[in-house]
Amino acid sequence: MADAESLFALHRQGVFRYLCRVVGRPDTAQDLTQEVFLRVTRTRVPETDPSGHRAWVFKIARNLVLNHVRDGVRRGEPIALVDSSAPATQEIAVAIKQAVGALADVDRDVFLLRESAGLSYGEIAAACDLTVDAVRARLKRAREQLRDALDGPMRTGRQGVIVFRGTDSGEGS
Repeated sequence: MADAESLFALHRQGVFRYLCRVVGRPDTAQDLTQEVFLRVTRTRVPETDPSGHRAWVFKIARNLVLNHVRDGVRRGEPIALVDSSAPATQEIAVAIKQAVGALADVDRDVFLLRESAGLSYGEIAAACDLTVDAVRARLKRAREQLRDALDGPMRTGRQGVIVFRGTDSGEGS
């Protein structure tokens, strides 16, 4: 059985990366990361395998950031979806921010959990209360929408294809 300290050591960086991509501010992401692990310490760690623990931690992170974003919208605060300190041109950063922001909320979460945090399809399914098939479909749709949206401002790869981690089909873990 894992304890909160080992979960922190194993998942702190991934949680921070995910939260940073969603809120776009490292300082806010750091605060939210601390809150995630504070909640982990206050809750009984479920009896499951390590991938189940990872999904559980990211479910807490996802719920926390959804509340944070929702509260920010109520207060009228802009939410950045791209870390502006990342080494990218302003044009690409704006294009990515707009493209990711245009995704449906669940599609955006699935995409960021996969691409920023590196969760498996099964872990994303557990974190988002979806089936693995639904994760696969949402991820495929998100990647297609992002490729279409970024085709002009951001041509990468050998044939103008934006390459994301994983593939659109066949990966279930």
